[in-house]
Amino acid sequence: VLGVDVCEAGFPIASQGDFDAVHKIASEVGSLQAGRKEGPMSIAALCRATKKDIDRAFEALKPAPKKRIHTFLATSDIHLQHKLKLSRNECVEQVHKWVSYARSLCDDVEFSPEDAGRTESEFLAKVLSAAIEAGATTLNIPDTVGYTTPEMYGAQIRYLIEHTKGSDKAVWSTHCHNDLGLATANSLAGIWNGARQVEVAINGIGERAGNTALEEVVMTIHTHKQYFPVYTNIDTTQITKTSRLVSALTGMMVQPNKAIVGANAFAHESGIHQDGVLKHQSTYEIIEPATVGLDKNLLVLGKHSGRHAFGKRLEELGFKLSEDKLHTAFKAFKTLADSKKEITDWDLLAIARDESQTKEFWKLNYIQANCGDRLQPTATVSITNSEGLEMIESAIGVGPVDAVFTAINKIIQLPNKLNEYTVKSVTDGLNSLGEVMVSVSPKSGAFAFACHGTGANGDVIVASARAFVSALNKLKSAEEMTREHPQRSNI
Repeated sequence: VLGVDVCEAGFPIASQGDFDAVHKIASEVGSLQAGRKEGPMSIAALCRATKKDIDRAFEALKPAPKKRIHTFLATSDIHLQHKLKLSRNECVEQVHKWVSYARSLCDDVEFSPEDAGRTESEFLAKVLSAAIEAGATTLNIPDTVGYTTPEMYGAQIRYLIEHTKGSDKAVWSTHCHNDLGLATANSLAGIWNGARQVEVAINGIGERAGNTALEEVVMTIHTHKQYFPVYTNIDTTQITKTSRLVSALTGMMVQPNKAIVGANAFAHESGIHQDGVLKHQSTYEIIEPATVGLDKNLLVLGKHSGRHAFGKRLEELGFKLSEDKLHTAFKAFKTLADSKKEITDWDLLAIARDESQTKEFWKLNYIQANCGDRLQPTATVSITNSEGLEMIESAIGVGPVDAVFTAINKIIQLPNKLNEYTVKSVTDGLNSLGEVMVSVSPKSGAFAFACHGTGANGDVIVASARAFVSALNKLKSAEEMTREHPQRSNI
């Protein structure tokens, strides 16, 4: 529906979970055509330049009508000398060998020279010439460590197009990281200098400081059509909904001042700005909110709304809950509607995020917390496990949230480390929902990963408990998958 041309679904060799995810996306998403302008989306899989990786990627992609193998090999002297132990000539030979092999399996092959931003341009052109000769159809130029500036990156793209043999036979692509806050600017400089594919992520999520944000590139091109001689197939009215869905599924909250999709992106606090916008929207808004699918201050439902209308609206917002979870979410909606006159999409999304969680090993029944400036914070928590056994524990802490988390840990007894705790108000007003996001990881073990959980409630202590239990459920699922597939590679 959003209109993305290519979906890079994952890294199949990384783990059985990654392989299964790519295979499922290839099977269930690859053939979808509803609402698309140019047929089904291509499904891509990432792989290193080795036979084992390429075979695994192709196997995962088999169900997709349109498939792409995306293989990569580092080309900077730093990586060649210290990581791969290859000479420059050996690097060129490896690229030609494995791109040729990938092309023998799949007609659409993308090649990326890892750390291209720090690779000497003349040598890089030689590597890419070999990739084209071997059959690469897309050449992606990654600024892997977010090192370049727009001038540097744009000049590199132009140089490579001009000096790579057969450059007209491939589509040139950008892949930028945001370590210096320049990912979007660098990607746009790449477009201006000849790139015709941009690798992006919703909300700019990604390693370290993140990747280029889809919404920023798309809306810059949309806003400056006369400057950029290109177009996209993105349905911009789907951007806000997609952003919220990604935030809910990843547990990564969007910062309020995030361009295009942040809560403050179309908010005006200055009196001068407010006066101008009221007189004419274009005085201080370069994008109409509706263009990105944002309908501000929409009163969607009230206390007399029925379950069918509630479920229908959640589906429109991107959430289709099971009957059991819809029932629980509807009860939460009714409770909120009794205390809050205006129920907005933001409230509904918070409720939906709270209910659209993973497999439940433990279910939170209730909490009771006591605190004050002259009281020792205490909490009592009731949780039911997957076997239907109710367990109750009490604990003290340095604050009410700490007491609740300590009581939960006493019940669940799953060793974990709390990495992040974030709380925010979903909407304005004293009776607003509070939404909490927590990130936890295993306290010890061979694999370092984080699991996120969200919780929403008018009481932030209750929301905190829900978020923590949700994260622990995901952590339990992840640890079980790790035990089932101990061959997981550390890549």
